[in-house]
Order: sequence, then structure tokens, then C-alpha cells
Amino acid sequence: MDRQPVLEGETLLLRPLREEDWAALYRVAGDPRVWEQHPIHDRWREPVFAAFFAEALAEGGALVAIERASGEVIGSSQFRDLRETDGGSVEIGWTFLGPNHWGGRFNPEMKRLMLDHAFSSVARVRFRVGEYNRRSRIAVERLGARLTEEVEQGEYRGTLLVHVVYALGREDWQRGG
Repeated sequence: MDRQPVLEGETLLLRPLREEDWAALYRVAGDPRVWEQHPIHDRWREPVFAAFFAEALAEGGALVAIERASGEVIGSSQFRDLRETDGGSVEIGWTFLGPNHWGGRFNPEMKRLMLDHAFSSVARVRFRVGEYNRRSRIAVERLGARLTEEVEQGEYRGTLLVHVVYALGREDWQRGG
């Protein structure tokens, strides 16, 4: 699966993240509201976001979201953890949009473009979401993803981070969730 495609929708262009996207993407990510429900809620701070940005570039699979009408960078998402077994699976996540692009068609279009691309190569998509991130949990549930029994734990600056895992299969996506 190509984890760094160019995907074009009605309102969005998704393309591979580049080093020169730093300033435009940080203008979006520097708003504390973006991260208030996220387990790493201080990602709006420049050094914390700089580490996130560097990891996204190093991992590959990161896409920048550009609003087609304005040409403005409005957020980002990533394809991560590609697995070849059992028909293949990939994680879609690490997604954020600026608050002025919440609640409309941008996130659903971004996920639709990414899901259509993923399901051309894999049988299953996973979403790893912070346990208390209600906005993201509702968004993936609206796509038809179902909560699994998987829970992942980590640590950030001495605080336990808990992520729940949702999954969506190709057949369910093709049937409309």
C-alpha cells in the first residue's frame, strides 16, 4: 500500500507531508483547542509539536490537508502501522484539523479519501483514539468503525495514556458502515 499518496476530493487535497509544511501546519497545531481532548494535550507547544512533526516525517505516511478553495493548510492525518497478515491492515490516525474546520465536511471527506485508498490494498483499517477524546471517538463511530477489545497503554511525562482501538472492515465500508 502506498502510504503517501496524493488524494483529491471535492473540498480537500491530501498530499505527502514535507519539511516546508512546518510553518503552515504549526499555525493550525499551535491552537490549544486542537489538543484539549487529546491524551498529549500540550502538543500545541512548539517543542512538543516539533517532535510530533519530525516523527511524522520520519515514519512516512503523513499527509497534509489543504483546503482546495483557499489553498490553505488546515490539518494533517497519517497512515501508520501497515500490517501484511490476514488481508492486510493499516492505522489511520494522528489526525487534526484547525477549529474553524471542525463539524463540517472536512474530516469526513479526509477519512473517506483515506479509507477508499486504504481499502484498495488492505482488508481492515484501525483507529487508535485517546480514551477520553470524545470528538475523535464520535467521528470514527460515524464512519462505521466499531470499538474493539484492544486497549493500548503508554506514558507521556509520567502520565498514563490509554488509547482504545476501533476497526472497520472493507465490506462494512463498502456497505456504508
